[in-house]
Amino acid sequence: MADVNRGNRPLSPHLTIYRPQLTSMTSIFTRLTGNALIVGALLVVWWFAALASGPEAYERANGFMTSWFGDLVMFGSVACLWYHSLAGIRHLIWDSGRMLDVERSELAGMAIILISILLTIFTAIVL
Repeated sequence: MADVNRGNRPLSPHLTIYRPQLTSMTSIFTRLTGNALIVGALLVVWWFAALASGPEAYERANGFMTSWFGDLVMFGSVACLWYHSLAGIRHLIWDSGRMLDVERSELAGMAIILISILLTIFTAIVL
């Protein structure tokens, strides 16, 4: 049967009244960090391929990777790696049926943000 009220129904949830939750933002950020890791991995593969290609190619790749921008990209890749790994662990915990209530889900979201920042700083200091 045709829906005669199709144009009169509100969008759900409407963007003007929707309030993003921490769990939805951390889930979106998990997807973004996964894609950012692909970019970082491609740069590392380029670096290794340049090493196998010869001294000129390696000098060009190494010049980029050791520049301030390359350092920034690699620092961001480390941050993405820690965040994405911790978020994956959180999803494994959720898959086991634990920590599904709102309070503990949001606590886990805040914990992965904080722990990933601390681990990123620790990794940058050590390396």
